[in-house]
Amino acid sequence: MNRAVNRAAKRAVNAARKLLPRTLRARLIAGLLVLLVVTCAAVGLATAAALRHFLVDRLDQQLTEAGGRYAASLEHTGTGAGPDTRAQTPGTLGVRLLDGRVTAAGVVDGDADDADNPDDEDDRVAFSPAQQHALAALPVGGPAGTLDLGRTLGRYRVRAVAGRDGDVLVSGLPLRPAEDTVERLETLELTVFAIAVAAAGAAGAVWVGWSLRPLRRVVGMAERVSALPLASGAVMLAERVPDDDPRTEVGRVGAALNRMLGHVGDALARRHAVEERLRAFAADASHELRTPVATVRGHAELALRHPGDVPAPVRHSLERIDAEALRMGAIVEDLLLLARLDAGRPLAEAEVDLTRVALNAVADARAAGPGHRWRLALPEEPVLVSGDEHRLSQVVANLLANARTHIPPGTGVELSLEPADGHVELTVTDEGPGIAPELLDRVFERFVRGDRARSRATGSTGLGLAIVHAVVQAHGGTVTVASRPGRTSFTVRLPGARPARPARPA
Repeated sequence: MNRAVNRAAKRAVNAARKLLPRTLRARLIAGLLVLLVVTCAAVGLATAAALRHFLVDRLDQQLTEAGGRYAASLEHTGTGAGPDTRAQTPGTLGVRLLDGRVTAAGVVDGDADDADNPDDEDDRVAFSPAQQHALAALPVGGPAGTLDLGRTLGRYRVRAVAGRDGDVLVSGLPLRPAEDTVERLETLELTVFAIAVAAAGAAGAVWVGWSLRPLRRVVGMAERVSALPLASGAVMLAERVPDDDPRTEVGRVGAALNRMLGHVGDALARRHAVEERLRAFAADASHELRTPVATVRGHAELALRHPGDVPAPVRHSLERIDAEALRMGAIVEDLLLLARLDAGRPLAEAEVDLTRVALNAVADARAAGPGHRWRLALPEEPVLVSGDEHRLSQVVANLLANARTHIPPGTGVELSLEPADGHVELTVTDEGPGIAPELLDRVFERFVRGDRARSRATGSTGLGLAIVHAVVQAHGGTVTVASRPGRTSFTVRLPGARPARPARPA
């Protein structure tokens, strides 16, 4: 029961929150309108109450001044009470009570016979026992009170005075005219206040919109800055908030934002300069290392081909020198490729049959890892993309080598190829133990290796997936990874082959 009530309360709170205005402009206008409505309601209630009190006081004053003249005319009929009756306001009530019983009662109805025939039956009224009891309970000579005399007469202000013969004379005036006046005032106020609130809402919307123009400029500038590619490369933060009055809150925010953008621009410029120096260093170092590495390999191979006897320890050392020089040469080539891609060097662009690339890559992987179960899932028609065939072959080979290196023998690896919506998706899925969660977001960074000991043993440099990421990005595509124990998938999404441009007529 309590849980159901709590859920219902939460749903009600959430629904109320959805109805609240979201933007600052809407909140300001809504607040203005709420304050105006509350003010108008307070003014309307106060004026209506004041008018009602004033009109009731006037009725009480008239009752005091009239005394019991009309009621006395009912007591002493035929004694010249006509003129007194004619002087009474239509609707005036007169009641004579003797020993708590109503002996005569009448209401001035405004007819022509009120002055000549005060005994007219049209002026006579009758009361129920409850009403007679209420009339008899009025304090004699006390202040006036309000009495409900039924649907026919309505509500009256009545006052009781002592008669000449030991009876009680009650005079009353109807409250209906006063209530009608108050209702007309309330209707008029409601109309005027509704028009005023509508006009204030329209004017407030214009005024708030004009007042928030500087803030909109700040928001627009912030949105443009947020759309800039700040992750890498040279970034020009030329956007600035227009100078505004520093004495205003928006002006101070704009000035602070301009200072912050200046600091961010300086930091990005310094970062870009450092990255450029690192790229230049990597490119220069790779270029410079290619020659000595090739020389070391050449001398090692020459020594191994010596016709004379070479001691076994020396031969083993020469073989290790040749293997490590080969590994170092691969690292140098990878670093040089990454440096070229970082520098934005254009790749070759031609129509590439990705199906044939996948077939060749799986054949090579099957030869390199015969202990794994390799599978291919290819469409019936060739899948074509535009790009550098050599680099795309390197992407597929690196993904398959990554799977082969990090899963135990006997594990299945599948390469699938599928065109979709003008793009091509190439997926490499293995059934290995998966990638550690702490490494999943960093697998495409350089020199990140899942198992450092095994990577060193197998010659992994931690650059294979970084090259995959860089080459795919250079082709305008994306590469993503999803991993859990028993399934790891790398998905490469590349644009499809561009249609050939028609030849220009001669």
